[in-house]
Amino acid sequence: MVSLDSPPSEIEIKNIALLEPVKTFEILTEEKIEFLKKMFYTGTPIITIILSELLIFEGRLEEAVIAYTLLLLILSFSITVIKKPEVREIHQAFLLLPIFRLVNLSMPIFSEINLYSFVFIYAPLTIPLVIAISYQKTTFGKKEYISKKILSQVPLAILTGLVFGEAGYMVIGNRSLIQDLSPANVLLFIIIMIFIVGLIEEFIFRAILQKRLEKLLGSTGGILLASLLFGIMHSGYGTPFEMVFAFFVGGFLGYCFHRTKSLPFVIMINGLINIFLFGIIPNLGPGLGLM
Repeated sequence: MVSLDSPPSEIEIKNIALLEPVKTFEILTEEKIEFLKKMFYTGTPIITIILSELLIFEGRLEEAVIAYTLLLLILSFSITVIKKPEVREIHQAFLLLPIFRLVNLSMPIFSEINLYSFVFIYAPLTIPLVIAISYQKTTFGKKEYISKKILSQVPLAILTGLVFGEAGYMVIGNRSLIQDLSPANVLLFIIIMIFIVGLIEEFIFRAILQKRLEKLLGSTGGILLASLLFGIMHSGYGTPFEMVFAFFVGGFLGYCFHRTKSLPFVIMINGLINIFLFGIIPNLGPGLGLM
């Protein structure tokens, strides 16, 4: 024991010096174990989702449904049992993806996509999405950004949507989801693509999933993984080019959201890309003054 009345002896100093590396090793080991736990809790759902989407891509829908159902049950169990809030939050975020896909696969119109199929697929997600938003205290965006800057960003969102729409049409092509560009068709198309598809996708992949992944893995890792999941979950279209294109779009949207913290901005871009890619360009043809 070191005396309080006298300085430590040479032997005691050597003993203290020998113990310091042991304490450092213990700290490093605990940190490494904690890191491995985070990787396990995060990586297992991601790998399962990727494998399930590859099954869908290969047309093996029954196996994909089984995999997603098991993942849904495991994640539901984990958020009720695991005590760590960061794990519960990330698993609740991942929980939205099997729900989305199982609803998607349960629709008989899955194999023949039309405008109204998006309503039937995305609308049921509002219930679990609202629950997740309220539990995770998701914000809609910075008030000052929404009130002062959002109107000035509308032209930029339109231009970005047009550029990505042109690029997507040149790479993957797409048939139009509306018969013509009549005012009624265009208005309905805008409502569905921005206020249903864009809004729900951006809440899931950016406001909830990306934010939780950034909290665990940092901004770069969070954006990349959220974009990877965004891209892979376009497997139902049956072409790898669609998934690659969606990955790059997701990365751009993720970066925009990370910088601006504004959901309305990325929702507009998401919706406008779909409007140009699935509506305006197929009806008017590519090369709208850009390419």
